[in-house]
Amino acid sequence: MKSFLKYTLATICGLVIFCFIAGFIFFVTIIGMAASSGSSTVVKDNSVFVLKLNGAVQERGEEGSPLDMILSTNDMSVMGLDDILASIKKAKEHIDIKGIYIEGGLVEFDSPASAQQIRDALKDFKKSGKWVIAYADNYTQQGYYVASVADTIMLNLTGMIELKGIGGKREYLTGLYEKIGVKYQPVRVGKYKSYVESVTRKDMSAENREQTEAYQQGIWKHMLKDIAESRTKQSIEQLNQMVSDSILAFAAPADYLKSGLVDLLCYPEGVKTTIKGLLGTNDDDINQLTLSDMMALPAQNDRQGDQIAVYYAYGEIIDQNTSLFSTEHNIIGKETIEDLNKLANDDDVKAVVIRVNSPGGSASASEQIAHAITRLKAKKPVVISMGGMAASGGYMISAYGNYIFAEPTTITGSIGIFGLIPNFSELATDKLGITFDGTKTNRYTDYMENLILSKDNAEELQFMQTYVSRGYDSFLNIVADGRKMSREKVHEIAQGRVWLATDALPIKLIDKLGSLDDAVKKAAELAKVGEHYTKGYPESAPWYEQLLDMKDKKGTYLDSELREMLGDFYQPFINARKDMQRNHLQARLPYQLNF
Repeated sequence: MKSFLKYTLATICGLVIFCFIAGFIFFVTIIGMAASSGSSTVVKDNSVFVLKLNGAVQERGEEGSPLDMILSTNDMSVMGLDDILASIKKAKEHIDIKGIYIEGGLVEFDSPASAQQIRDALKDFKKSGKWVIAYADNYTQQGYYVASVADTIMLNLTGMIELKGIGGKREYLTGLYEKIGVKYQPVRVGKYKSYVESVTRKDMSAENREQTEAYQQGIWKHMLKDIAESRTKQSIEQLNQMVSDSILAFAAPADYLKSGLVDLLCYPEGVKTTIKGLLGTNDDDINQLTLSDMMALPAQNDRQGDQIAVYYAYGEIIDQNTSLFSTEHNIIGKETIEDLNKLANDDDVKAVVIRVNSPGGSASASEQIAHAITRLKAKKPVVISMGGMAASGGYMISAYGNYIFAEPTTITGSIGIFGLIPNFSELATDKLGITFDGTKTNRYTDYMENLILSKDNAEELQFMQTYVSRGYDSFLNIVADGRKMSREKVHEIAQGRVWLATDALPIKLIDKLGSLDDAVKKAAELAKVGEHYTKGYPESAPWYEQLLDMKDKKGTYLDSELREMLGDFYQPFINARKDMQRNHLQARLPYQLNF
């Protein structure tokens, strides 16, 4: 017995010591990683910024927790548009960085506007006299659009270019729901508010076709114009005809070379030869800077003068964050309002630029954020910079800005409200034989059950319609007040219609086409400040807070594994979860845009 106790205690002591040592090593590793990520980059002479466009590009870069960095094995990276643009600007200003090499891959932009902003930044970079070259084994359409600005475009000898135009099919599930006895009851205001169509129709409405074709054609023409300007062998018409006449992805690489879509066919080692020639060196060791290196490189004139805050509001607008499965960023109503109130009371902040990239979402949260912006605007100038989309609720939170900028390919408008309620009465009663009965104290005590389970719910739907119409009236009033337009004029251009920014400009939904930099300059002008710098908000929490505060995790590691496991079914899974959690009243785009 004594021997048993002795060995048991020895084992327990050994486990305790092992856990202590393992924990110590773990935290030392975490601290080392954090210290390493915070160190500044040293730039050597004759350096090249290597911009790898492989992964997803979202509005703002968000650092994962150290735990995620250790656990994640997924190669799918998420890059911040803000980080990419800032890095290109740093590369332009740094004397020892001689050029940018774009390495194309399976890049996924959240919108055409994001690709356009990177392309415009590269175009501006070339004004410094430095070079830009690009190479890919295969170019995606948006990847090629960005790369087309390069001085030299290289392609693998067996590669392809996916240049095919903009469009695609949307699924309509009405027939499926009819088979199982489920009927969706739409309650909406605005004939273009077509979000409900996927579960109430079997094809596209004329209104939805009209607005969709309008913005798709506008974006495609803008892309063709930019590509044609850089690739001088082809006019806009010739490029469009080339895409119409054949499937370019299946063309022979030699045909890409002949048409001027690429300048050189080579294997990866040919890229190195090209770069060495541009650098004027025979040294095989080329000084390379990654995106992470550039992010750690201090910017020139950092934090000199007055502060202009850039507040990033991107993702779906929701009342509260309820999902741990998705890394998708959301605009959370209460948190956003608190952030805006802090900026209003911060005397160091002289003006605020709100960067909006949102399809909308909860009508209630959108309206409350819009109200918070009016209070902010009473204390200091507020300029709106629209990213890929600022539609429906995304437009509602933009309308009160002193001035609104949008990218040429921004999707905006969609001023409308809808509710969508499923009815399971046929499934439950006719197909499964389930019946319902009960008691109540008032006539409409069971209104929610009637909406979902009763075939006789016309009265409840009429109440719901009144509720939605009231939300639409409130939306019209916000836009009319913010844009200094009559309510009748707003209603005329509203109706839930989606507008491309170039079409939104003449109807006064926006003030000017321009970038985030243009918005910052305007904010400084309105605030009457000279030298200024920008600071991004909301600020990221320190790594140790991310490690300790597990309740605010977005499940980066879980999400990456789920994305890899589900593949094409990942987004429908996330959308289904969101639909169950959304507020009844929605001010959001009529569908999820996919380019």
